[in-house]
Amino acid sequence: MNLFDKNNRFNIANLVTYLNVALGVMAIYFIVKSDFFTAIILAWMAGACDIIDGKLARKYKLSTEFGIQLDSFADFLSFVVMPPFLLFYALKSGMTNSLEELVVGLIFIGYIIAGLRRLIEFNLKVEEGEVAKYFEGVPTPLGAILLWVLYLLFANGIITSVAIISLLVIAVAWSMNSKLKIPHP
Repeated sequence: MNLFDKNNRFNIANLVTYLNVALGVMAIYFIVKSDFFTAIILAWMAGACDIIDGKLARKYKLSTEFGIQLDSFADFLSFVVMPPFLLFYALKSGMTNSLEELVVGLIFIGYIIAGLRRLIEFNLKVEEGEVAKYFEGVPTPLGAILLWVLYLLFANGIITSVAIISLLVIAVAWSMNSKLKIPHP
């Protein structure tokens, strides 16, 4: 098995992407156990994998349609599903009734749909091996970072209002499908 074969579904770049997926799943496990610290560490490790897999794919010319799709699936799990899951579980302590929990839950489902839409739009525009100078709209890893910041603001008592956090989540969800130009790192 050649780790540097572009046609190998388990080449070095794809292996790092699979690790991203595994880390995202493990983070969700720790969220359910209310171990938010471990979940965040795993999420940051997934973020590092997202950077590394792309660099490996470009450096060793391993970019393929399969790798592009795999990367988006990994991004969906680690940067679209996991962060609102973390924030929702953290906010539950500040929710006063089931109606509030339902509304906040629907907001987070909206965030997940916005992130999914953003990834699909990105995939429709990307070419194998090409890196655009700018992202159109906030990339999902940056959206995840913004949700982690919201988590930290809530967890440290800086913003204690579930309603304000929810409004900010809506703003981040909107920004992922906006026309904002974000420089590619």
